[in-house]
Amino acid sequence: MNVLIILGHPRTDSLCGALADAYGAGAREAGTAVRRLDLAKLDFDPDVHTPSPNQQPFENDIREARELILWAEHLVFVYPTWWGTLPALLKGFLDRVLTPDFAFNTCEGGTGYQGLLGGRSAQLITTMDTPPLIHRLIYRQPGRNAMARATLGFCGIRPVRSLVCGSVKDSSLQQRQRWLEHAHRQGRALELGRITPGEKLRYKTSAWLKGMRLQFYPMTWLAYSAGALAAAPVDGVFGNSVAWLGYLCLFLLEVATVLVNETVDFPSDRNNRFFSTFTGGSRVLVEGLLSLRELRIGIAAALAAFLAASAWLLSVTPANTPSVLSVLGAMTILAIGYTAPPLKLCYRGLGELDVAVTHSIGVILCAYVFLGGAWNDAMPWLLSLPLLLAIMPSITLSGIPDLEADAAAGKRTLAVRLGQRGALIVCLIFTLLAAAAALTGQAMHLAGGAFAGIAYVVIPHAAWLSWLLLKRIESAKPPGRIDGLMAASLTFVLWFGLFPLFNLAG
Repeated sequence: MNVLIILGHPRTDSLCGALADAYGAGAREAGTAVRRLDLAKLDFDPDVHTPSPNQQPFENDIREARELILWAEHLVFVYPTWWGTLPALLKGFLDRVLTPDFAFNTCEGGTGYQGLLGGRSAQLITTMDTPPLIHRLIYRQPGRNAMARATLGFCGIRPVRSLVCGSVKDSSLQQRQRWLEHAHRQGRALELGRITPGEKLRYKTSAWLKGMRLQFYPMTWLAYSAGALAAAPVDGVFGNSVAWLGYLCLFLLEVATVLVNETVDFPSDRNNRFFSTFTGGSRVLVEGLLSLRELRIGIAAALAAFLAASAWLLSVTPANTPSVLSVLGAMTILAIGYTAPPLKLCYRGLGELDVAVTHSIGVILCAYVFLGGAWNDAMPWLLSLPLLLAIMPSITLSGIPDLEADAAAGKRTLAVRLGQRGALIVCLIFTLLAAAAALTGQAMHLAGGAFAGIAYVVIPHAAWLSWLLLKRIESAKPPGRIDGLMAASLTFVLWFGLFPLFNLAG
C-alpha cells in the first residue's frame, strides 16, 4: 500500500508534526510505502489568481504533490483546527492541487460532478483547543465535514476516517503521549488493509440499498394500502398480518425486478449521460459498487424469498388459492418481464404501459384479493384507473433523459419510438385524462368515495404540469435532464394514492 502523509501545520516542530511522525512510523511497521509532504517546506502560491486554477502555472512542488496524490492509495492529513476549520496553508494547498480534470470533472448526470480520485481512502488527524465534544455537538464539526465530505468525498475519496486530539491547551504530557500512541496504532492498523471489515460491510450495504432503488417503493405501498382498505377486511389493514405479508411478497418481487433491470439495462446505463435519482438506473453495476455475479445472487435471493413469502401467504389468506396464484402469477410475469427475456416488454415499446398497469391495477388488485375480495369486483378496477392514467406521464418522461442511450441499446421506449416531442404530447394527453378521471371519480362518488376532494388539488396540479409540458414542447430543447418536469409528474401521481388512502381509511 502507498501512503502519503500531508502535514498541514505551518510549523513542522508542532504536536501535529509529532503526530505525523507517529502515524508514519506505525504505517512503515505495517509494511506500507510511506511518503510525506510538509506543506510548510513547499514553495507555492496558495492563492488562485486566474478564473480557473488550471490556468495558473503549477510550481514544481505542486506538480510533485499531484504526482504523489496519484501514487498514493491512502492519504493522511495532519493539521490543527483553527477557527473551526483548516489552516490557510492547507486550504491554499487544496485550492491549487485539487483542480478540475485532476480531482474532479463536470458531467451531465447525477449531481453534475464526478470525482476522479476514487479507489483511495483518507485519514484526518487534527488537533484543537476546543473540547472535541463541544466541537461535535455545538459547532457540528465544520472542518471535518469540509474535508471529509465537501473536499475528499467530492473527489471520490472514501472512506475518510477522523482522529481528533483535544483539548490541546489543557492537555498533560501523558495525554499527548496517548494521542501519539493512538496515531501510531492507526498507522499500524494499515497492516489489515486500508478499509476495515466494518467499512466494507457499510459500503456494501449502502450499495445494495442504492441498487434496490427504494425511492420508488412508497408509491407501491400507497396503492397497495388503498387496495387493502377497499377490501374492507374484518381485522382492518394496518394491524393485519395478512396485509403485511402480502405487501412483503410485492416488496420482494419489486426488489427482484429492479435488480433484473440493472443487469439487462447495463449497456444503456453505461452510456447514459443524463442519469439522475429517478432515471438511468441505480448505476451500481456501472460504478462497480456491485458485480454482475452479486446482482444475480441478489435476484435469486429475492425471488426465493418471494416464493417463500407467497407460500406463507397462501397458508393464511382468507382468499381462495386459485385467485391468489392468478394475481401473483400475472404480477410476476409483468414485473420480471419488463426487462427480462423472453418478454423484454420495455424493449418492445410496452414498458410504460407495463409499469402503469403493475403499479396501479396490479398492486391494488393483489391487495384486494389477498384480503378476501374478488378479482372481478368493480371496486379495485375503478380505484386503479385514475392512478394508471396518472403514472403514464412520469414513466414516459423518464425515458427522455435516457433516450440517446436507450436507442443505442435497442430499447424501444415511447421516447425512442415517438421522439421527445411525441413523448411529451403523450404525457400531456395522459395528464389531462388523469385529471378528468379524478374529476369524474369525485363527481360520481366512484370506488366508495375514494376520490372525494381529489379534484381540488389534481386539477390545478394538472394545469401546472400541462403548462410545463407545453413549455418543453415549444422550447424544442434536445433530450437531456428534465428534473423539474420529473418532480412535477411524480408528485402528481402521489395524489392518486394519498386521497384514496385517507378517504378509505376514514
